[in-house]
Amino acid sequence: MLDTTNTISKVPVDLTAVKARQQGAWSSGDYAVVGTTLQIVGEELCEALDLRAGQRVLDVAAGNGNVSLAAARRWCTVTSTDYVPALLERGLERARAERLDIAFREADAEALPFPDKSFDAVVSTFGVMFTPDHDRAANELVRVCKPGGKVGLANWTPDGFIGQLFKTIGKHVPPPPGVKSPALWGTRTRIDEMFLPHTSSIKVAQRYFVFRYRSADHWLEIFRGYYGPVLKAFAALEPGAQSALEGEIRVLLSDFNRSEDSSIVIPSEYLEIVCTRR
Repeated sequence: MLDTTNTISKVPVDLTAVKARQQGAWSSGDYAVVGTTLQIVGEELCEALDLRAGQRVLDVAAGNGNVSLAAARRWCTVTSTDYVPALLERGLERARAERLDIAFREADAEALPFPDKSFDAVVSTFGVMFTPDHDRAANELVRVCKPGGKVGLANWTPDGFIGQLFKTIGKHVPPPPGVKSPALWGTRTRIDEMFLPHTSSIKVAQRYFVFRYRSADHWLEIFRGYYGPVLKAFAALEPGAQSALEGEIRVLLSDFNRSEDSSIVIPSEYLEIVCTRR
């Protein structure tokens, strides 16, 4: 797992190896089972971007296509990309079910296969933040966006539930030395570092996605079975260490849960970011 502290390490790291490891994690399980529940975030991001019919939109690290679908519902011309082919297939299934015209293409967020200034809007929800090379990925988002166009992101924050989940996992399955935390994408400081040199404005809003599950057991069943990073973390541990990790996650669930009954209702903080390209 990746470190979720708010520091940037100077230790050299083999980013190619890290990327391969990450791709394996996101290819395991079935992220779409969790991803589908996040659809509202894609809808809200499209509204924040004020998308217009006919605009060209690129969804980067799209998963099973939440923002892709939301943009297509607004009559945009959408290209949905990810480096996990199975997730693109799930997005295609959803698009066909809704009769939405979306182009799906396998692509690496750090080396997008598109010309400069190709899109009116470039978006990513809880996707590009997990790239090993943050600066390279950010530069790619800007590169393929037209001047005056917008880069729209939704990124988990370090202090929110998902940020704390990754921090908990990192204590049991340490990240490779020198890997930057994905949660840095959920801080205004890091966003300014990566995007301010290329943009005329950056608007950031604190938002919450609410996870709703039947119980803590249900949440664990879904995330251990389908959410690749959690699945891989448990698989990397011996039974005793698995029990310890599960215990800490249960404490985290309890700390964030506001349901006041047997169900799980957990608000998880994220940053909604809209950058206007120069």
